[in-house]
Parts: sequence; C-alpha cells; structure tokens
Amino acid sequence: MWNGASGVTMTDDSEKPPAPDLPKYLREPLEKQSPERLETVASYATELAEWKRRQRQQGLERRRAVDEVEGEELDELEDRGISTDPADYEDVPTSGAYITIKTTKQTGDKSYRYYYFQWREGDRWRNEYIAPVNPRE
Repeated sequence: MWNGASGVTMTDDSEKPPAPDLPKYLREPLEKQSPERLETVASYATELAEWKRRQRQQGLERRRAVDEVEGEELDELEDRGISTDPADYEDVPTSGAYITIKTTKQTGDKSYRYYYFQWREGDRWRNEYIAPVNPRE
C-alpha cells in the first residue's frame, strides 16, 4: 500500500518485514523481543557501529603514523624519477593510500626493502609496489 504523504510503501500490518541477511542466532532472538526492547537494541547497535568505525579509523591513523614514509625519503624517490602521486598508479586509490617501506626477505645481514603504496580496502590491507629502497637491489 502506498502512503502518498510520506512517500513510503507501507506493508500490511499483518505482514512481518523481510528479514535482513543476519545469522539465525541473531535474527531469531530479536524476533522474540518487544518493540521497546528492539528500539533499545537498534539504538545500541547504531552507537556500537559508530564506535567501531572510530576505533578502526584511529587504528588506521596510528598505523599510518608509524609506517608512512615522509620528507627526505619522498624527496629521494622524486630525485630518482619515481612518482609519489597515487594517481600515477593504476590500482592505487587517490585518497587513503600512503607510501611505506616493506622488508620482503632477509638473508643473513642483507635485507630486501621496497617502497609500496599501502591502503585499506574494507577489512583488507592492499599494497602496490613502487621501487626498491636501494636502487642496486
């Protein structure tokens, strides 16, 4: 049924709303709750989601502060003719990506270190190779 005033399609009051894609162990207990309890749960879930997003963002910022290459190292890449602009790399997003150094292999006293762009994509870390830290490698 169409409610012209609110612009929302209303369902028949006897019709239960379609279930979201939730695991059974979450969905079934919710279906047994009172409207008031469901409103409390919804409010808590919204606040919890916001808190988790802030926690994730703070974690990303801490990691970036520790890992990000800055100043002289960026200048060194530019001096070598290597772009530090994410827009110059096909798979690197133009926002959120930063340059870091990764050690891929260590043998005895020698290590193989490389510059990479690094960024978060959903729950995964992604990276894109840029160049070796030592051009002779």
